[in-house]
Amino acid sequence: MTNGAVDVRAAAAALAGRLPNELGFLAEIAFNYLWSWTPGGEEVFRSIDPHRWELCGANPVRLLQEASQASLERTASDAACLADARRLFETIRTDLDRPAASIPSPPAAFLCTEFGVHASLPTYAGGLGILAGDILKEASDMALSLVGVGLLYRQGYFHQRVDPSGWQHEYWTETDPDRLPAALVRGDDGRPLTIDVKIRERTVVAQIWRVDVGRIPLYLIDAERPENNRVDRWITSRLYVGDRKFRLAQYALLGVGGIRALHAMGIDPGTIHLNEGHVAFAPLELARVAVASGADFHTALDTVRRRTVFTTHTPVAAGNEAYTGSEVLQVLGDLPEQLHLDAKEVLALGRTRPDEEDEPFGMTPLGLRVASSANGVSRRHGFVAREMWHSLYPDGTASDVPITHVTNGVHFPTWLAAPMRELLDEHLGDDWLRRADDPAAWKAIDDIPDADLWAVRNILRRRLVAYLRDRAAEDRLGRGEHVEYVEAATRAFDDEVLTVGFARRAATYKRLHLITLDPSRALRLLEQSVQLVLAGKPHPADEEGKRLVQGVFELKWAPHVAERVAYLEDYDLAMAQRLVAGCDIWLNVPRPPMEACGTSGMKAAINGGLNCSVLDGWWEEAYNAENGWAISAHPTRDLDAMDAQDANRLYDILENEAIPLFYDRSEDGVPHGWVRKIKASLRSVGSQFNATRMMREYVGRVYPR
Repeated sequence: MTNGAVDVRAAAAALAGRLPNELGFLAEIAFNYLWSWTPGGEEVFRSIDPHRWELCGANPVRLLQEASQASLERTASDAACLADARRLFETIRTDLDRPAASIPSPPAAFLCTEFGVHASLPTYAGGLGILAGDILKEASDMALSLVGVGLLYRQGYFHQRVDPSGWQHEYWTETDPDRLPAALVRGDDGRPLTIDVKIRERTVVAQIWRVDVGRIPLYLIDAERPENNRVDRWITSRLYVGDRKFRLAQYALLGVGGIRALHAMGIDPGTIHLNEGHVAFAPLELARVAVASGADFHTALDTVRRRTVFTTHTPVAAGNEAYTGSEVLQVLGDLPEQLHLDAKEVLALGRTRPDEEDEPFGMTPLGLRVASSANGVSRRHGFVAREMWHSLYPDGTASDVPITHVTNGVHFPTWLAAPMRELLDEHLGDDWLRRADDPAAWKAIDDIPDADLWAVRNILRRRLVAYLRDRAAEDRLGRGEHVEYVEAATRAFDDEVLTVGFARRAATYKRLHLITLDPSRALRLLEQSVQLVLAGKPHPADEEGKRLVQGVFELKWAPHVAERVAYLEDYDLAMAQRLVAGCDIWLNVPRPPMEACGTSGMKAAINGGLNCSVLDGWWEEAYNAENGWAISAHPTRDLDAMDAQDANRLYDILENEAIPLFYDRSEDGVPHGWVRKIKASLRSVGSQFNATRMMREYVGRVYPR
């Protein structure tokens, strides 16, 4: 079967050809991202050439392509390095050789516009993609039968540079797929396997790349083909490209083309999982195949609907895109004709009120209409989504709307820092990750000596401080700051000081500005031995979000700010792993009810960080008064009043509860009250908000049987 597996092996063999014989097996490891969540994986590649590893963006394929012969030969002659690499290889090979689970069967196809598998694969922007990457990894760990389908963006998502005033500037860098752990899928004739999709009256030709994520193949559609003109090649140029017509073309290529790509490789999925409305055209392509075989459209769609599930990820309008009828009909090309539908019937599928011809065509309404099951991503979000889409189901009350919820979870092996994982392995047992969704697996948390848990937290904070000093100085130098401000970064932060983190996609509703809303109280926190790390990227078109980032910089010359506050540029997955591991308190202060879930706080919690969050998204069902702090959610039309109220509550928590508890040390130097909260957080968050539980729910009660 032409599914790219042979092509991945061929790419690995070609790479092995430039390596010393003793290191040839490293090429096979490099072409499977399983190394990235296997203990010791990064260390093996880093040991070849630490400096080159950083320059390569932790991309093992590029490292092995670019490492000097001297570095490779030195590694090949180092018995300890070879032993570590061989152990890694055997661990990965054993995992990949496990028998496959019988579910789902046939395989499920998980379609999404972005996949945050690793920082070296630039196919993600934020939480949606990171969640998609965690799903693939957990599916691999559980040996599930699943494939991922997305787009290969030649320029990825934008990079961020901030000027001295705090204003964001964007730039993009070109990605060479031949430098990625990816292989071009080829047909039996040895030529690239391609599919055709008619978009805007032109036939767009696309090729398929395969990326192995453990046992799970991720297929990425790519329009960079010589048959296409420059405009059509641009369809897969940038993730969330600014022009709305190009975005819609991306959604058509991914939805229609993704299904055609699977069929071209001989894959006929039993379940189609639409992860957000961007991919909602996929079931129409499946219906087209049935219509071509003689079925009428409605019978075909009913059949397709029984195998389709839909996950909505946000109540924010920008995440529920809508287009004019003419835009939709133009991008779908001849698909309506092949479905034997007229324009009115096609457009009715994407309207909440099908007969309202002035209503735009929404991708989320389409996703809800073509799926047999729909879910939000937290208990709170399920409620919000039912209210939001009640007009699609007018015959009952909002509570009758058929949208359930599967609360997101995070892939622990990816997000656990090594010192915390080692501590939990010691006390919870070697196999605890396989049963992370069992509360019984977490009972031994209380038996961990407070001093040992606190020692790990000190290690993680110390590592973060070292990173912050270097990264903040680099950022300040890059934007041409005064030398005094740059040098303050080299002295910034203290290994022993309470470290508060706020880092996420800097959309307006996330309220980056809340921590500095009252400058006098914010500066008072710094005087009380608090240090603050901030990061986040507003979308290039989000002018208000950019102004919020700029507002943070207005305080940069106030006392203590230069040495106790850092705004890190170009937030990405690699930076996130450092921040969630090292921060003592993780802030999440969205405007309720706009937070569908939010998973960064889950990642902080499993590393021993404590959450201080608005009771929205996942925290609404996680908070129990012992495992962190909560800001009550009281939505109001007066946004300024709501922001002021929530900011005051945040300052009160930090000043009166968190800071005293953190610095209340016993004679042994351990803040036992603080550690009790960490243990309560580990027990409650660890057992419930993991990707193992999430995937069991999808397979057990959402995916069709």
